[in-house]
Amino acid sequence: MITNRGRPVSTPTADVWVASSRTAVPFERAVARLEPVGVPGGYVDPHAQSIYVAHVHIPPRPGRYWVLARPRGGDVRIGGIHNLDVAARSATPAIGSRAYPSRTPTLATAPVRLLTTRVPPDRALLRYSVAESLAMHEPFVVVFATPRFCTSRTCGPVVDVVDSVRRTLAGGGIRFIHVEIYRDNDPAKGENQWVGQWRLPSEPWTFLVGRDGRIKAKFEGSISQSELERAVRRFLR
Repeated sequence: MITNRGRPVSTPTADVWVASSRTAVPFERAVARLEPVGVPGGYVDPHAQSIYVAHVHIPPRPGRYWVLARPRGGDVRIGGIHNLDVAARSATPAIGSRAYPSRTPTLATAPVRLLTTRVPPDRALLRYSVAESLAMHEPFVVVFATPRFCTSRTCGPVVDVVDSVRRTLAGGGIRFIHVEIYRDNDPAKGENQWVGQWRLPSEPWTFLVGRDGRIKAKFEGSISQSELERAVRRFLR
Protein backbone atom coordinates (compact mmCIF):
# COMPACT_ATOMS: atom_id res chain seq x y z
CA MET A 1 0.00 0.00 0.00
CA ILE A 2 1.37 3.41 -1.05
CA THR A 3 0.49 6.87 0.28
CA ASN A 4 -0.41 9.83 -1.94
CA ARG A 5 3.21 10.94 -1.58
CA GLY A 6 4.47 7.66 -2.98
CA ARG A 7 5.71 6.27 0.31
CA PRO A 8 4.98 2.68 1.36
CA VAL A 9 2.75 2.15 4.40
CA SER A 10 4.52 0.19 7.13
CA THR A 11 2.12 -0.22 10.03
CA PRO A 12 2.30 -3.80 11.42
CA THR A 13 -1.30 -4.77 10.59
CA ALA A 14 -4.17 -3.76 8.34
CA ASP A 15 -7.86 -4.63 8.18
CA VAL A 16 -9.03 -6.16 4.90
CA TRP A 17 -12.59 -6.46 3.61
CA VAL A 18 -13.90 -8.19 0.46
CA ALA A 19 -17.24 -7.35 -1.20
CA SER A 20 -19.06 -8.23 -4.40
CA SER A 21 -19.29 -4.55 -5.40
CA ARG A 22 -18.10 -1.14 -4.20
CA THR A 23 -21.42 -0.53 -2.45
CA ALA A 24 -22.17 -4.06 -1.15
CA VAL A 25 -21.74 -5.19 2.44
CA PRO A 26 -18.41 -7.06 2.76
CA PHE A 27 -18.77 -10.84 3.02
CA GLU A 28 -15.21 -11.46 4.18
CA ARG A 29 -12.90 -9.78 6.65
CA ALA A 30 -9.33 -10.54 7.70
CA VAL A 31 -6.32 -8.99 9.36
CA ALA A 32 -3.26 -8.59 7.14
CA ARG A 33 0.19 -8.63 8.71
CA LEU A 34 3.23 -6.84 7.35
CA GLU A 35 6.00 -9.29 6.47
CA PRO A 36 9.44 -8.64 4.93
CA VAL A 37 10.22 -9.39 1.31
CA GLY A 38 13.41 -11.33 0.68
CA VAL A 39 15.89 -12.53 3.29
CA PRO A 40 18.43 -10.80 5.56
CA GLY A 41 21.53 -9.90 3.57
CA GLY A 42 19.83 -10.41 0.20
CA TYR A 43 18.90 -7.71 -2.30
CA VAL A 44 15.50 -6.09 -1.81
CA ASP A 45 14.17 -3.16 -3.81
CA PRO A 46 14.16 -0.16 -1.43
CA HIS A 47 10.64 0.69 -2.58
CA ALA A 48 9.30 -2.84 -2.01
CA GLN A 49 10.76 -4.11 1.24
CA SER A 50 7.62 -5.63 2.73
CA ILE A 51 4.14 -6.88 1.86
CA TYR A 52 0.88 -7.34 3.71
CA VAL A 53 -0.16 -10.98 3.97
CA ALA A 54 -3.78 -12.04 4.53
CA HIS A 55 -5.84 -15.10 3.64
CA VAL A 56 -9.42 -14.56 2.51
CA HIS A 57 -12.02 -16.87 0.99
CA ILE A 58 -13.49 -15.83 -2.36
CA PRO A 59 -16.62 -17.67 -3.57
CA PRO A 60 -15.96 -19.97 -6.57
CA ARG A 61 -18.08 -17.72 -8.77
CA PRO A 62 -16.54 -15.82 -11.69
CA GLY A 63 -16.83 -12.06 -11.49
CA ARG A 64 -15.32 -8.89 -10.11
CA TYR A 65 -14.83 -8.44 -6.39
CA TRP A 66 -13.60 -5.44 -4.44
CA VAL A 67 -10.92 -5.41 -1.77
CA LEU A 68 -10.57 -2.62 0.79
CA ALA A 69 -7.50 -2.40 3.02
CA ARG A 70 -7.03 0.01 5.91
CA PRO A 71 -3.83 -0.02 7.99
CA ARG A 72 -4.25 0.04 11.74
CA GLY A 73 -2.64 2.88 13.68
CA GLY A 74 -0.08 5.23 12.22
CA ASP A 75 -0.06 9.01 12.05
CA VAL A 76 -2.36 9.30 9.04
CA ARG A 77 -5.64 7.52 8.41
CA ILE A 78 -5.41 5.93 4.98
CA GLY A 79 -7.10 3.20 3.00
CA GLY A 80 -6.78 1.51 -0.36
CA ILE A 81 -9.34 -0.11 -2.64
CA HIS A 82 -8.81 -2.35 -5.64
CA ASN A 83 -10.77 -4.82 -7.72
CA LEU A 84 -10.11 -8.54 -7.99
CA ASP A 85 -11.26 -10.43 -11.08
CA VAL A 86 -12.09 -14.11 -10.63
CA ALA A 87 -12.10 -16.12 -13.86
CA ALA A 88 -14.06 -19.29 -14.60
CA ARG A 89 -10.76 -21.11 -15.16
CA SER A 90 -7.29 -20.52 -13.81
CA ALA A 91 -4.77 -19.28 -16.37
CA THR A 92 -2.01 -21.19 -14.60
CA PRO A 93 -2.31 -24.83 -13.46
CA ALA A 94 -5.14 -24.98 -10.92
CA ILE A 95 -4.76 -26.13 -7.34
CA GLY A 96 -5.62 -29.83 -7.28
CA SER A 97 -4.57 -30.40 -10.89
CA ARG A 98 -1.60 -32.50 -11.93
CA ALA A 99 1.69 -30.70 -12.40
CA TYR A 100 3.11 -30.71 -15.93
CA PRO A 101 6.09 -33.13 -16.13
CA SER A 102 8.52 -30.56 -17.50
CA ARG A 103 12.02 -31.83 -18.17
CA THR A 104 13.59 -28.76 -16.62
CA PRO A 105 17.39 -28.51 -16.86
CA THR A 106 19.70 -29.32 -13.96
CA LEU A 107 23.40 -29.09 -13.14
CA ALA A 108 23.72 -32.60 -14.60
CA THR A 109 22.39 -31.54 -18.00
CA ALA A 110 23.56 -27.95 -18.60
CA PRO A 111 26.22 -25.43 -17.52
CA VAL A 112 25.24 -23.26 -14.58
CA ARG A 113 25.32 -20.05 -16.67
CA LEU A 114 22.35 -21.37 -18.65
CA LEU A 115 20.45 -22.45 -15.53
CA THR A 116 20.30 -19.32 -13.41
CA THR A 117 20.83 -15.56 -13.48
CA ARG A 118 21.19 -15.34 -9.72
CA VAL A 119 24.51 -14.06 -8.34
CA PRO A 120 25.96 -16.12 -6.80
CA PRO A 121 24.33 -19.12 -8.53
CA ASP A 122 21.68 -20.93 -6.50
CA ARG A 123 23.19 -24.36 -7.14
CA ALA A 124 21.10 -26.10 -4.48
CA LEU A 125 17.95 -25.21 -6.44
CA LEU A 126 19.34 -26.64 -9.68
CA ARG A 127 19.83 -30.27 -8.67
CA TYR A 128 16.44 -31.72 -9.58
CA SER A 129 14.07 -31.53 -12.52
CA VAL A 130 10.31 -31.29 -12.27
CA ALA A 131 9.83 -34.45 -14.37
CA GLU A 132 12.21 -36.52 -12.24
CA SER A 133 10.62 -35.33 -9.01
CA LEU A 134 7.16 -36.28 -10.24
CA ALA A 135 8.35 -39.69 -11.44
CA MET A 136 9.89 -40.42 -8.03
CA HIS A 137 6.83 -39.12 -6.15
CA GLU A 138 8.91 -36.54 -4.31
CA PRO A 139 7.14 -33.42 -2.97
CA PHE A 140 8.70 -30.21 -4.25
CA VAL A 141 8.56 -26.45 -4.51
CA VAL A 142 9.27 -24.96 -7.92
CA VAL A 143 9.81 -21.25 -8.52
CA PHE A 144 9.74 -19.76 -12.02
CA ALA A 145 11.75 -16.55 -11.83
CA THR A 146 14.62 -14.63 -13.39
CA PRO A 147 16.55 -12.60 -10.81
CA ARG A 148 18.55 -10.66 -13.41
CA PHE A 149 15.81 -9.80 -15.90
CA CYS A 150 12.80 -9.60 -13.60
CA THR A 151 10.13 -7.14 -14.74
CA SER A 152 8.34 -6.96 -11.38
CA ARG A 153 11.31 -6.29 -9.01
CA THR A 154 10.43 -9.37 -6.95
CA CYS A 155 12.10 -12.30 -8.73
CA GLY A 156 15.44 -12.03 -6.94
CA PRO A 157 13.89 -11.84 -3.47
CA VAL A 158 11.51 -14.71 -4.27
CA VAL A 159 14.37 -17.01 -5.28
CA ASP A 160 16.21 -15.98 -2.11
CA VAL A 161 13.10 -16.82 -0.07
CA VAL A 162 12.76 -20.26 -1.67
CA ASP A 163 16.43 -21.01 -1.02
CA SER A 164 16.13 -19.83 2.59
CA VAL A 165 13.11 -22.07 3.23
CA ARG A 166 15.06 -24.94 1.65
CA ARG A 167 17.82 -24.44 4.20
CA THR A 168 15.35 -24.16 7.07
CA LEU A 169 13.62 -27.41 6.13
CA ALA A 170 16.74 -29.31 5.05
CA GLY A 171 16.45 -33.04 5.62
CA GLY A 172 12.68 -33.00 5.41
CA GLY A 173 12.47 -34.86 2.10
CA ILE A 174 11.21 -31.86 0.13
CA ARG A 175 12.88 -30.74 -3.08
CA PHE A 176 13.30 -27.11 -4.11
CA ILE A 177 13.67 -26.19 -7.78
CA HIS A 178 14.39 -22.94 -9.63
CA VAL A 179 13.48 -22.54 -13.30
CA GLU A 180 14.43 -19.44 -15.29
CA ILE A 181 12.07 -17.61 -17.66
CA TYR A 182 13.99 -17.02 -20.91
CA ARG A 183 15.66 -19.37 -23.36
CA ASP A 184 19.38 -19.53 -22.60
CA ASN A 185 18.72 -16.72 -20.10
CA ASP A 186 18.44 -14.28 -23.00
CA PRO A 187 15.27 -12.12 -23.10
CA ALA A 188 15.85 -11.52 -26.82
CA LYS A 189 15.16 -15.22 -27.45
CA GLY A 190 11.78 -15.14 -25.72
CA GLU A 191 10.33 -17.30 -22.98
CA ASN A 192 11.50 -20.88 -22.65
CA GLN A 193 9.36 -23.97 -23.19
CA TRP A 194 8.75 -24.57 -19.47
CA VAL A 195 7.04 -21.20 -19.04
CA GLY A 196 4.74 -22.19 -21.90
CA GLN A 197 4.06 -25.64 -20.47
CA TRP A 198 2.94 -24.12 -17.17
CA ARG A 199 0.98 -21.34 -18.94
CA LEU A 200 2.57 -18.54 -16.95
CA PRO A 201 1.29 -15.07 -17.94
CA SER A 202 3.77 -13.28 -15.67
CA GLU A 203 6.65 -13.92 -13.29
CA PRO A 204 7.60 -14.90 -10.67
CA TRP A 205 5.36 -17.87 -9.82
CA THR A 206 5.88 -20.42 -7.04
CA PHE A 207 4.11 -23.81 -6.91
CA LEU A 208 3.94 -26.47 -4.20
CA VAL A 209 3.49 -30.02 -5.54
CA GLY A 210 2.70 -33.05 -3.37
CA ARG A 211 3.80 -36.68 -3.59
CA ASP A 212 0.70 -37.41 -5.64
CA GLY A 213 1.88 -35.02 -8.32
CA ARG A 214 -0.91 -32.53 -7.71
CA ILE A 215 -0.53 -28.83 -7.05
CA LYS A 216 -1.26 -28.00 -3.42
CA ALA A 217 -0.68 -24.24 -3.41
CA LYS A 218 0.63 -21.50 -5.66
CA PHE A 219 1.78 -17.91 -5.31
CA GLU A 220 2.02 -15.13 -7.88
CA GLY A 221 4.62 -12.44 -7.33
CA SER A 222 6.09 -11.63 -3.94
CA ILE A 223 6.00 -14.08 -1.07
CA SER A 224 7.46 -13.72 2.40
CA GLN A 225 9.70 -16.32 3.96
CA SER A 226 7.27 -17.11 6.78
CA GLU A 227 4.33 -17.37 4.37
CA LEU A 228 6.12 -19.90 2.16
CA GLU A 229 7.44 -21.88 5.11
CA ARG A 230 3.95 -22.12 6.62
CA ALA A 231 2.56 -23.36 3.31
CA VAL A 232 5.30 -25.96 2.84
CA ARG A 233 4.83 -27.30 6.36
CA ARG A 234 1.07 -27.47 5.87
CA PHE A 235 0.88 -29.04 2.42
CA LEU A 236 4.10 -30.98 1.83
CA ARG A 237 5.17 -32.46 5.18
